[in-house]
Amino acid sequence: MMRSAAATAPSRAEPPASTDREAAREFEYTPADFESVRTLIYKRAGISLSPVKVDMVYSRLARRLRALGMSRFSEYIRFLQSGEADDAEWEAFTNSLTTNLTSFFREQHHFPILGEHLAARKGKTLSIWCCASSTGEEPYSLAMTVVEALGSFDVPVTILASDLDTNVLAKAQSGVYPLERVERLSAERMKRFFMRGTGNQEGYVKVRPELARLVTFKQVNLLSSPLPVKGSFDAIFCRNVMIYFDKPTQAAILRRFAPLMQPDALLFVGHSESLFHVSDLFHLRGKTVYDLVQKRGSNGV
Repeated sequence: MMRSAAATAPSRAEPPASTDREAAREFEYTPADFESVRTLIYKRAGISLSPVKVDMVYSRLARRLRALGMSRFSEYIRFLQSGEADDAEWEAFTNSLTTNLTSFFREQHHFPILGEHLAARKGKTLSIWCCASSTGEEPYSLAMTVVEALGSFDVPVTILASDLDTNVLAKAQSGVYPLERVERLSAERMKRFFMRGTGNQEGYVKVRPELARLVTFKQVNLLSSPLPVKGSFDAIFCRNVMIYFDKPTQAAILRRFAPLMQPDALLFVGHSESLFHVSDLFHLRGKTVYDLVQKRGSNGV
């Protein structure tokens, strides 16, 4: 009960050195197995796994071998490659290897910029796409920014929140979080946007329905061509996503974004990301905020 209160093949890795840890592993796991996993996840999701991710791949996929009663990674890889694995297993494989680090109002400097961008368009029907919703903190932060910028929950704004990982999408759609996930939010935001749990929900909060209705969740693979996304967005948040792709894959994805953006739309990326390799499409407007080159005119201003 509640009350008011997230293409070229990857370069080949050097074979990992044999260690005591490998000898103690539950499942047989070779350098060739790691290379096969790198190739499979690249083809499936465009993710370019670094050679240093050897142990991460083992720990993330070991649970799949355990669930399927397999004893070695080569067996699991053959299962995936043979066509015997169903969509649910491919989904589990992909979910296992995606990373979902997020928080409310992460990289705070972007939200006032979005608020000003929306306020200048008050009265118009607006659309925002959050490309990597993870467990929902980012799209709900966007929704809070919308309400604060426009002064109401009853606004003509839609937020599409997508992710490749279906597990985190389910968590995001529930809108339920442990109290520690929201402890940095102000008392005013807590009261306005969340309900506090009681009874068996003590220690949790839930996003208020009037905020949640602004957000629609959908599974989207950014490698899809065309993208299974409709609309003409006023803002796209694609933050800390491109770091998982190589440059050709990044460029292919970004080129799919441009036709989906309004001429004056903004594209927000992560603090360690830049779009210099697609400078024909995107112009740096501010700190990791871009707009479309085409809007600037033939004289460059």
